[in-house]
Amino acid sequence: MLKTFNEHEIETGKTMAIVAHITIIGCLVAIFMNIENKNRFSGFYIKQAFGIHVLFYILAYIVGGMNSWFVTGPFYLIFIMLWLYSFIGAVSGEIKVLPKIGVYFQKWFNKLSA
Repeated sequence: MLKTFNEHEIETGKTMAIVAHITIIGCLVAIFMNIENKNRFSGFYIKQAFGIHVLFYILAYIVGGMNSWFVTGPFYLIFIMLWLYSFIGAVSGEIKVLPKIGVYFQKWFNKLSA
């Protein structure tokens, strides 16, 4: 499922891909910015970032009730690592699918962006 994009598409979509990683609000802004010009590179990272944000909020609700550092510490560490992995891919202009869950984000949020 490795997609290829041309250099122009990467350069024009890089800003929206980066904005999508800055909180859930930034992700929503990037979704609406990408409606007009339909950049596939930014669409790829919008789906990745949206998936990270949604999964974080769903699991944070569950983990928050456990009230244990043995659970919350690794939880935050895993999400920081996932976010950094995706963010570095967006900044560098490379296609980096998140391990294990990135393919599902691309399928589930297919209608979300280009």
